[in-house]
Amino acid sequence: MIAFVMPNRRDIHRVGITATKKAIGKAHDRNRAKRLLREAFRLSRAELGTAGIKYDWVLNARRSILKVKLEKPLEEFKKIVLSVAGPASVNSEAPVARLNDK
Repeated sequence: MIAFVMPNRRDIHRVGITATKKAIGKAHDRNRAKRLLREAFRLSRAELGTAGIKYDWVLNARRSILKVKLEKPLEEFKKIVLSVAGPASVNSEAPVARLNDK
């Protein structure tokens, strides 16, 4: 998964998920990939709460997500959250970050 992260000035984290026909394939595969990423985001609320500021997240699905259960994308997303929440929570004007975790 690739994550694009940008601080927002709201009270909540927001997520956008992309699963393109080119990267994933058929509609039912794209829907499954988006469901897995949404669920990983939802289950990561505790980690998201550790961030001092709120972020806008854009998660790009990769074809490899179709071969695994929920645990793998959840683990990947939690790693991304912890890497973003650490240094960026001090600076509320952190730049856009692009995290590629294959």
